[in-house]
Amino acid sequence: MADIAKLGDELLGLTIMEAKELNDYLEERGIKAAAAVAVAGPAAGGDAGGAAEEEKDEFDVILTDGGDKKINVIKVVREVVSGLGLKEAKELVEGAPKPIKEGVSKDEAEELKKKFEEAGAKIEIK
Repeated sequence: MADIAKLGDELLGLTIMEAKELNDYLEERGIKAAAAVAVAGPAAGGDAGGAAEEEKDEFDVILTDGGDKKINVIKVVREVVSGLGLKEAKELVEGAPKPIKEGVSKDEAEELKKKFEEAGAKIEIK
């Protein structure tokens, strides 16, 4: 009988093309891909989901509410988002929810969230 751990490691190392070839091979022998996924799905799905969350390195900072102190929030928007005039920054704050910055690192997203919350705004990181 095959070494299960070794076989599992080899399967995890397959490229997309190799996985497609394996799928075709198994289907030729009467094994449907849905059946194989049903057997291996929960274990692989749990691992893949955790890995995807760990690999995420870009976050979006979204202003969900300008708060009561909109002038302070507008000042932070103008400081953080380069090239915005007073009118544009005011429209951004009043038009919440709006993205402030997209594709930033986790550290930068946390720093921006802290700045905006200190100014009275509500921020969401996605």
